[in-house]
Amino acid sequence: MRIVKLDATDSTNSYLRRLYTQETLSDFTAVVAHVQTQGRGQMGTIWESQPSKNLTFSVYKRLVGVRPNDSFYISMSAALALMKTLELFSIPRLSVKWPNDIMSANKKICGILIENVMKQGVFESSIIGIGLNVNQTDFEKLPQASSLKSILGIDYDMDQITVSIIQNLKVTFERLERNELKSLKEEYESYLFRKNKPSTFKDAEGSMFSGFIKGVSKSGKLQVLLEDQVVQHYDLKEITLLY
Repeated sequence: MRIVKLDATDSTNSYLRRLYTQETLSDFTAVVAHVQTQGRGQMGTIWESQPSKNLTFSVYKRLVGVRPNDSFYISMSAALALMKTLELFSIPRLSVKWPNDIMSANKKICGILIENVMKQGVFESSIIGIGLNVNQTDFEKLPQASSLKSILGIDYDMDQITVSIIQNLKVTFERLERNELKSLKEEYESYLFRKNKPSTFKDAEGSMFSGFIKGVSKSGKLQVLLEDQVVQHYDLKEITLLY
């Protein structure tokens, strides 16, 4: 297990991508940074984190036999690895807010940013960026955020958590490589935040509507049961879960 530790970098995903172009990386090579100056979240958002308080790192994963149509299974595998790790550390009321934010109760504790590398129309590898709130307790500007220490009052060893996440990534990606798509999807859906609960959404035009989250499609679209008993499929740019 190769873990590169940095005092600071722009973003661990960007650093790992540059490393990938310079040398042949072993599977599950990880880059961990105390400070990210340009940490990134989903859809171009900024990932904010107090220096040395949280776990900000990226993992390189070679992909074998994953078809372009099955790209969301990469995201599901990463999210499940985080869930298994956090369960090991007894974090309560865990769920996955689609597509791959990790929640404890109604607070976000972890985000995942996945960037896939394709060659000749097939997946060659994936860079899995993980931002996990660990020992930070001040979230004044982020009222929907929390951390492991905020939840349980314990100071955590971030090296121990890093190794545990990588070990669980190995397990979930072995399942993906064995083509266990059905069981991965079923397990991911079992963790979905607000599944089968009345929820309010906002569409891309800003209109609000109600529905029930039922699951995800194979391509990763969120399946929502609407008031007219029709199940509609939405991608990330089309819908926002409000509450």
